[in-house]
Amino acid sequence: MCHTRLRDLMSRLGLPLALALASGPAGAQEALPTQAAELPTVLHRRDAVYPELSSEDAMNRRTRVLLSVSIDERGHVVKVDVLESAGGAFDAAAITAMREWTFRPALRGGRPVGAHLQVPFDFAPPLPARQAGAPRDEVLVERQLAAATDSESVGSPELTDASELPGAGEPIAEVVVSGERHVPSRGTSDYQINIGKLAAVPHMDSASLLRLAPGVVLTNEGGVGHPYQIFLRGFDAREGQDIEFTVDGMPVNEVGNPHGNGLADTHFIIPELVQNLRVVEGPLAPQQGNFAVAGSAQYELGLSTPGLTLQAMAGSFDTQRVLVLWRPDGSADHTFGGAELQSSKGFGQNRAAQRATVMAGYETALGDSASVRLLVASYASHYAQAGLLRLDDVEAGRKGIYDTYDDTQGGDSVRHSVAATVDGQVEVAKLSQSVFLVLRDFRLRENLTGFQQDPQQTWQALHPQRGDLIDQRSRALTLGGRGNARQTWNVLDRPQDIELGYFARYDQVDGVQQRNRVGTNIPYRKDLDLTSGLTNIGLYVDTSLRPLAWVTVRGGLRADLYHYLVTNHCALSAQSSFGGDPLDTECFSSDRVGYRSPDQTASTAASLLEPRATLEVGPFYGLAFTAGYGRGSRSLDPQYINQSLDTPFATVDAYEVGASYANTFEVADLTLRSVAFQTHVDKDLFFNETEGRNTLANGTTRTGWAGSARVTGTFWDLAANLTLVKSSFDDTELAVPYAPGTVGRADGVVFGALPVLLGGSALSGSVGAGASFIGPRPLPFDEQSMASFLVDAGASVRWKAFSLGLILTNLFDRKYRLGEYNFASDFRSQAYPTLVAARHFSAGEPRAGYVTLTISLGNTGPSI
Repeated sequence: MCHTRLRDLMSRLGLPLALALASGPAGAQEALPTQAAELPTVLHRRDAVYPELSSEDAMNRRTRVLLSVSIDERGHVVKVDVLESAGGAFDAAAITAMREWTFRPALRGGRPVGAHLQVPFDFAPPLPARQAGAPRDEVLVERQLAAATDSESVGSPELTDASELPGAGEPIAEVVVSGERHVPSRGTSDYQINIGKLAAVPHMDSASLLRLAPGVVLTNEGGVGHPYQIFLRGFDAREGQDIEFTVDGMPVNEVGNPHGNGLADTHFIIPELVQNLRVVEGPLAPQQGNFAVAGSAQYELGLSTPGLTLQAMAGSFDTQRVLVLWRPDGSADHTFGGAELQSSKGFGQNRAAQRATVMAGYETALGDSASVRLLVASYASHYAQAGLLRLDDVEAGRKGIYDTYDDTQGGDSVRHSVAATVDGQVEVAKLSQSVFLVLRDFRLRENLTGFQQDPQQTWQALHPQRGDLIDQRSRALTLGGRGNARQTWNVLDRPQDIELGYFARYDQVDGVQQRNRVGTNIPYRKDLDLTSGLTNIGLYVDTSLRPLAWVTVRGGLRADLYHYLVTNHCALSAQSSFGGDPLDTECFSSDRVGYRSPDQTASTAASLLEPRATLEVGPFYGLAFTAGYGRGSRSLDPQYINQSLDTPFATVDAYEVGASYANTFEVADLTLRSVAFQTHVDKDLFFNETEGRNTLANGTTRTGWAGSARVTGTFWDLAANLTLVKSSFDDTELAVPYAPGTVGRADGVVFGALPVLLGGSALSGSVGAGASFIGPRPLPFDEQSMASFLVDAGASVRWKAFSLGLILTNLFDRKYRLGEYNFASDFRSQAYPTLVAARHFSAGEPRAGYVTLTISLGNTGPSI
């Protein structure tokens, strides 16, 4: 058993603690002088129990465990990792004790903030109990700084009075403060997701982590390599058009991609490197920019555990994955390297995929009051996709549920990016500056309607129907930066904040869409050929004002300018009566006046003001109330730009009211949220199967409610959310197609040390499961899709440096339709083609199993 006195132990070991104040989500690191913060102090401590070991020699062992501990702004321990291991049994004992410690939180500017520190536990053999018959594992003894003696005193099992603690009311050690910039919460709809032990629930990629936020649904008719189709709060965001994605502040959404304006391919993010995820539902923060219609998702990358990690995965459909992660000892979490290589033959026909990613981050101090952070990433993937099937063909047995009509469908995705962020302090102002550069290549081939879109035209040579395969290609260069300055004043004895910031981004995009002859890679028609340049410059002011101790007003004003310069290389889509063009010409060079150039350029620009505000009242005994309003925008697809267009963007207005409750009980931490919302968009987008992408539609309104709960204990972590929403067109009041009205999700994990010894070391393990319910989705022509209910499960066991895991997806092997559509098609499976709408679907993956083997070098203890 062991009893730790931090002050004595720190001075004996001479270990400086690295304290990271972390009150905000993904963002820039901020180096501050030590005097700028008040350090955390211990209020309640639980002593570790010397583990029951298998041999007498082991029972007399003297050793030490060094833990890395994260503390939230309430002073609660939220994460524990092992930095120096003494073996599974000792590690588990130290972690179990550490989870019950509480602190007076660190302060910065008088405001409680989170912290990160290192805590060592020394273990010495237990002394005989002073009271006859007392169980040995219930007697705590003082930590032995020298050899054990019979005079060693016995401590109490638990010290709850801060005055009894050594060094009570004093900082636990001398520290160097290096904290993250404070980012104010935007109320009930601001989900700062601490993934924590919920990582044990199967998450096959970084996008699946989004399901921890209410209302998120992921589908993918393109297979494992295709970007996810995302639904949030009643929005069919397709591949990202209504959600602003960033990675360490670097934008992910693509402007002008012919498959979808705003496409966000998150497959390049290695999921094990996602340290924090923040989802803000609705445009509520002035920092949110283009595409933040339904909200924004901000990924923060980092690696909590130092050392080298090697992982291999193999499983169903000949899936193979190799992962390498590395963080140097003594470095910050944001200094890391990661590489991933994955391949799969896929389920059913034409679903093979392979991809590779390399990511590296580096963070270092610049003097005493600044830091710099770099992030470099390269990603490439090649994949086949099965596309959609007609339901009547499957029911008639003409096609299997996992078959395809066209095995030339598939895609390629390449992304290379670099970003740098510098944070610092000038006098009392906190400054941040980021720059980024992204190169993208994208190609997608898909056939949604079969043989319908190539009718015989009068000016064409005679030809048969050549098929509707769409070949979309995009090559893009994105560069830009963002920066801000934030300052805090104490007024009325309360901190008042103001932040001034900017965002600037330029995109140069070449987008082409062609039609290919059936079964070949030969194009016969050009639908789209654009070169576009979009400049987006945004300026904002953001404040956090506290007129009363229980009232906070956050928000401000954002102004965005969108400037377009678009050249259409095939501007005339139909031949005129002039008749000067040869047969089958794609880009006509004649109109009613005579010869004209086939290309045409349009330019336009417009700006808008976007007020955003959140009112928070409370908390009162853990209960807080919020109300929010925000106006956001989405840039238009370049194909809709013309010289006389006044507003090259869509405008969104979002309203919400909510309540939240957070409290800590003896056995668990509990968080509850409930929010009612309404969102209106003046120009929405609607999926068009003949174009293979979303096209412009009328205004729409979403009204709904979202609720979520999370409870975290010493050996379990449970989370659940439910969203109910009604989406309708403003003019007809008909339901907006494809977005589900009911979405539910539940995740749970149980973890801890196992009562098993192997080679004198204990094992630790975890078991987790996640369940999703997606209600019926409205389809065109007053149809509805089927509801779906899916369960995934995972388990792992760890011994020393080795971890063995099992992942099961679609646990009950449900035959479900991942995506459903209702439109006319002709795949020549019937004697006579028809223009009557028919049900189409993409099949969901059947039950699959995967085994992982992980070796952690330099971190041999469990993280429980």
